[in-house]
Amino acid sequence: MMLWILLMIGPVLLGLWAQHRVKSAFSKWKQVAATSGMTGAQAAQKILTAANIHDVEVLEIRDMLGDHYDPAKKRLCLSPEVYGSSSVAALGIAAHECGHAIQHQKAYAPLQWRMAVVPSTMIVSRALPFIIIGAFIFPALGMKAIMAVAVCYAVLAVFQLITLPVEFDASRRAKIILKEMGMIQAGTEAGGVDKVLDAAALTYVAAFVAVLGQLSYYLMVLTGNRGR
Repeated sequence: MMLWILLMIGPVLLGLWAQHRVKSAFSKWKQVAATSGMTGAQAAQKILTAANIHDVEVLEIRDMLGDHYDPAKKRLCLSPEVYGSSSVAALGIAAHECGHAIQHQKAYAPLQWRMAVVPSTMIVSRALPFIIIGAFIFPALGMKAIMAVAVCYAVLAVFQLITLPVEFDASRRAKIILKEMGMIQAGTEAGGVDKVLDAAALTYVAAFVAVLGQLSYYLMVLTGNRGR
């Protein structure tokens, strides 16, 4: 029972804590205006231009903290509180997403790997709930169903593992770029960017730990070590 709690409940608690840290950091630093006065959209466009990236569109989306870079459509999507805000948090997030666009331009290997795994990950994510439900409805499937579930979690674990260097590198690039381009001042502003991006990075670690916990559990079921 303790092992089940560690593998299944522990990652959930870690994920909730990570989400709390992100929201807390963003809420604090979105109220602190950057000295440069640039909005997230302006900063993103300036960073992309400086990186000689002219084919990526900067868009505003109606999704709180749903900021992302879409490599397939070459779109840099920013939420309202990032797109039109000149806060420290907004500049940090906008620069982070630009970091992904720069990775794409430079054919950064981990990003290429993640893009290659995305189709399989999408298929697995859609199939997993049905496989789990099927295992309960048709107990006769037994270990075959458990094996299928384990394979699904293995694919998701690979995706989450590859995601870690992609996200860490994007944040590293963002911190450097913001300082070098004078969008963020050293000291308090730079510290705020660090806190926002470091909190966001923790959510990806939590996601990997959660999937790894699920995978470990089903592997133990397969090998007969559950509950030992």
